[in-house]
Amino acid sequence: GTAVVVLAALINSLKIVNKQMSEIKVVVNGVGAAGVACTKIIMAAGVRCVIGCDQQGALYLGRRQNMNPVKEWYAQHTNPNEEKGTLHDVIKGADVFLGLSVPGVLGIDDLKLMAPQPIVFAMANPVPEIMPEDAAPYVAVMATGRSDYPNQINNVLSFPGIFRGALA
Repeated sequence: GTAVVVLAALINSLKIVNKQMSEIKVVVNGVGAAGVACTKIIMAAGVRCVIGCDQQGALYLGRRQNMNPVKEWYAQHTNPNEEKGTLHDVIKGADVFLGLSVPGVLGIDDLKLMAPQPIVFAMANPVPEIMPEDAAPYVAVMATGRSDYPNQINNVLSFPGIFRGALA
């Protein structure tokens, strides 16, 4: 559900900033079930440069610390330039931030390092990776997983449609 809503939001956000899926750099913070599903769906839609981060930083081929079979797959299929370091290192030049992690991990200094007209989907609930009111002056599109802010990106938006489609 989260992946479907993220893809819809990304398609619309890219229209606003006039960027193409194949040309953007996406940083995904949080490579659990939702982060992996979001990565797979945006890659299927044409995104070529995705860098996933966990608590240890960027996932890349050859990383040994805090890995498991899913993270191994992720490292094999993403991060084409083998970027290393923390979220704060790999956010440089990113067009899109997908937060599926924990509150407060993204700061204003990080937003200033992103590409022009950055897109930020800070979906940690109930407190996002960065608060919309803090990010607003520095981003072209800001969304959270919360219903009390504009631009909600939450799997609840995909139901009951997905269930109805599956039943059909």
